[in-house]
Amino acid sequence: AVHLTESGGGSVQAGGSLRLSCAASGFIASRYCMAWFRQAPGKERERVATIDSDGDIIYADSVKGRFTISKDTAKNTLYLQMNSLKPEDTAMYLCAADYKVRCGANTNYWGQGVQVTVSS
Repeated sequence: AVHLTESGGGSVQAGGSLRLSCAASGFIASRYCMAWFRQAPGKERERVATIDSDGDIIYADSVKGRFTISKDTAKNTLYLQMNSLKPEDTAMYLCAADYKVRCGANTNYWGQGVQVTVSS
């Protein structure tokens, strides 16, 4: 079975940094798309960044230049380095994966999520 476990969330002041990790098991990360999504209260789930199965990387416009997604295939772990955090980045962050080229809203596998709170 596929399992995704996030860690690294927390509270930080605006301008600060956090690094999220997503430990994956039950599949080979190099063959799957993997992505980070986020959802704030009252808002739709938003894809923050994704690594396609062929290695292409896509960022949401709102995080370009501030967030970096990466994947360590040897550790089967996905990361999200978040710098210059803003209060509007406050949300539950979820890791997602699937045996597809690109992870979208219909991705099949999801972690439980970690809370990121940015105070002004």
